[in-house]
Amino acid sequence: MLKEIEKNVKGCQKCRLYKTALNPVPGEGSKFPKIVFVGEAPGKYEDESGRPFVGRAGKFLDTLLGKIGYKREEVWIGNVIKHRPPENRDPLPDEIAACKEYLTLQLQILSPTLIVTLGRFAMNYFYPEGKISRDRGRLIRAGGYNIFPIYHPAAGLRNPRMLEALEEDFMRIPAVLKKINQGDFERDSEVKEDDKSADGQLHLL
Repeated sequence: MLKEIEKNVKGCQKCRLYKTALNPVPGEGSKFPKIVFVGEAPGKYEDESGRPFVGRAGKFLDTLLGKIGYKREEVWIGNVIKHRPPENRDPLPDEIAACKEYLTLQLQILSPTLIVTLGRFAMNYFYPEGKISRDRGRLIRAGGYNIFPIYHPAAGLRNPRMLEALEEDFMRIPAVLKKINQGDFERDSEVKEDDKSADGQLHLL
């Protein structure tokens, strides 16, 4: 089924982005991942290779994975958008809508324990009211998934303060997985009335 989605992504012409991109980037990794990493959209190097997170930020992500005992092939890595937007601009609403089915189906098949969102855009895809400076490093329940927002690796490489926060949050991923597996949500919940996403589900944990 994942191969079928990948095939459909490679032939996708649902939005304008396929006209300017060199290669689609469906996503890659384990078929049975505990952790899925979701970024915004492919960049220059991803567009050239057809693979997610292979540039400088991707190499940094690989390093961070190693620090918590994971190899790249043991997780799944992808993006909200499957084709690179021109000049690395933000994806437009109609482009997000056109691409949404692919990630939705991929996540249904992969059924990860935890989705780590990389950056503001990916977090807001799952949790529209979220603010990355406030919610990064917090476990969120949204859309039926456990979401753990962190800063994007590229932002960490540009900003020393974000880098420190990114590394701190990343090192907590094993503990977050343990918390989920132990079902500790209710005991540690800090639900606020103003922290509601569009789906109205339980959020900050």
